[in-house]
Amino acid sequence: MDTQENERPLVLVHCLPPFKLPRQFEFEERLLAQFRLLDHPFDSLEQTQSFLSRHAESIRALISVGPSPISAEFLHLLPRLELIVAASAGLDRVDLPECRRRGIIVTNASLAFCEDAADCAVGLLIDVLRRISAADRFVRGGLWPVKEDYPLGFKLGGKRVGIVGLGHIGSEIAKRLAAFGCNIAYNSRKQKPSVTFPFYANVRELAANSDVLVLCCALTGETHHIVNKDVMTTLGKEGVIINVGRGALIDEKEMVQLLVQGELGGAGLDVFEKEPDVPKELFALDNVVLSPHRAVLTPESFELLMELVINNLETFFSNKPLLSVVSNK
Repeated sequence: MDTQENERPLVLVHCLPPFKLPRQFEFEERLLAQFRLLDHPFDSLEQTQSFLSRHAESIRALISVGPSPISAEFLHLLPRLELIVAASAGLDRVDLPECRRRGIIVTNASLAFCEDAADCAVGLLIDVLRRISAADRFVRGGLWPVKEDYPLGFKLGGKRVGIVGLGHIGSEIAKRLAAFGCNIAYNSRKQKPSVTFPFYANVRELAANSDVLVLCCALTGETHHIVNKDVMTTLGKEGVIINVGRGALIDEKEMVQLLVQGELGGAGLDVFEKEPDVPKELFALDNVVLSPHRAVLTPESFELLMELVINNLETFFSNKPLLSVVSNK
């Protein structure tokens, strides 16, 4: 290995096989132009420990790709780690309290994904309200000449929309829905002084004052099943749920039952509790729109993701301020 090769910073790539990002080869090529990448085996804990023990003293930065867990036990194998760059918006698989204890900086990809996630959330909501996917099936199935009448959809403008999680993605959703004439309110970890939308300290109160709940908050111990049966019952028979966050934000079993029983008005779901398994009861419901966890993935967002990841690594190794730092509090 030449001197120039040795001078490039070493970065550990943490990616659970067989997961791959779109255009992953291009991503790796761009990273390799500036960094030495180190992939570690996932075959067994013993192999991982043995491999990392040989390199741990040189690893200060890690890229986390996809649903790859970063536990306290794994972090213990990396005593010199200072930075985790996550190539996702969600960090539910990262032990953030341990990172805080260790002083490890964590960045995520919400800046790269926020606009596309917001577009998808609004698209799901319009689809559910106006029955677009169901109408497409109606026409393609040859039912129009036979049945003639098709159920009316509902107007988006004027709807009271409660956003659960007013971060980068939630703010973009609010901006789009406000332009449609929706009345926005929100629930978040803390009230945001610069935001003029009404704030509700708990999700049940938000549901009581909303026609639609849009979920885009992080999945944590506190937000697991934050939308439970009580919240959904409060939202009511005409209420709609849109989820572009994580599946486990909703008590999925209870949601399915309420939808089947007609106790909930509809749902637009990009995420599920046990992906890729989706409750089969949802397949027959015309008031439910399903998407295979693709809200944030477009060619444009992936280009922004590559720029964000590379920029965070560059600034870290240059001792400059990082972008998209996540608070561990």
